Amino acid sequence: MDTKLTLKLNQEIIEKAKHYASEKKLSLPRIIENYLNSLTSDKTNNDIQISPYVKSLSLGISIPADYDYKKEHAEYLEQKYK
Repeated sequence: MDTKLTLKLNQEIIEKAKHYASEKKLSLPRIIENYLNSLTSDKTNNDIQISPYVKSLSLGISIPADYDYKKEHAEYLEQKYK
């Protein structure tokens, strides 16, 4: 059952939201309903199912938990631009 909800929001935010909804070809009430549903859903991010195809994209290598990719990248750039 649908129920009417009245909100008072900043006019600029409303205009931006309408523009966003128009670009996505969705109604603004639908976007707000989906957002509120996502906030109140019992689902956690751990419940996300990964398709077999995405799982197959794995490189088959393991990366250590303490791997410092920023340090490695900095060293790579240092060597590259010597």
